Amino acid sequence: MRGEQHVCATAEECAAQLAALLVQHLRRRLASTAQVHLALSGGSSGRLLCAALTRGDGLHAAEWARTHVWMVDERWVAADDPRLNFTVISERLALHVPLPARNLHPMPVMQLDGAARYERELRLALGERSELREQRLDAVVLGMGGDGHTASLFPRTEALDERERWIVLNDGDGVTPPRPRMTMTFPLLNHALLVALLVTGAGKQEAVGRAAGAAEDHHTLPVAGVAPTEGGRLLWYLDRAAVPGLRER
Repeated sequence: MRGEQHVCATAEECAAQLAALLVQHLRRRLASTAQVHLALSGGSSGRLLCAALTRGDGLHAAEWARTHVWMVDERWVAADDPRLNFTVISERLALHVPLPARNLHPMPVMQLDGAARYERELRLALGERSELREQRLDAVVLGMGGDGHTASLFPRTEALDERERWIVLNDGDGVTPPRPRMTMTFPLLNHALLVALLVTGAGKQEAVGRAAGAAEDHHTLPVAGVAPTEGGRLLWYLDRAAVPGLRER
């Protein structure tokens, strides 16, 4: 399996350890850059992480004021739908920390030009950094489905082969409804300085086992396409239930 692996007893412990690492990482980045850009997923991993980021020794108010939070992906549902990842991140994180409203960036998922608009917004934000090598997300947190999908990059879907665009609408029979999905793509995700996968639960064991093999293709196991470029760091946070071959003591 590519990257560093951290196995924790429980899902909550995984989220707490990842939250502590993110705070340290973002704090170090804020020492050398005016603003940091963090992309978060929703789903079960997003709920766990958002809760963990509101507890303990988190970012201070002055640090949150310089932090921008972006959506990794989004479902094609109305703005008041509780299934929105934006709703999860708003209710479980933004309401509990001093993150300015202007620093939380929802995906305009139901607008026909929404993917292009979100990409432009993100490119403009990262383009404010003077050095080209710094024009990348500071951190991304991903989950993984039992089928090996990550973000809204599902097996055998067109977005898996995108090489230029950062944000696309992904559709097809393999995309879990509601669809289409708006999603960040590998060119953006893999260019981040830090990519963390938070994977918990026994339902993920098979996909974790496949990811540990060397022969998997990202078309059948999309998470295999997560491969940070030079200078990037990849970490897996796994609870014991998600790891094949481990038994509870």
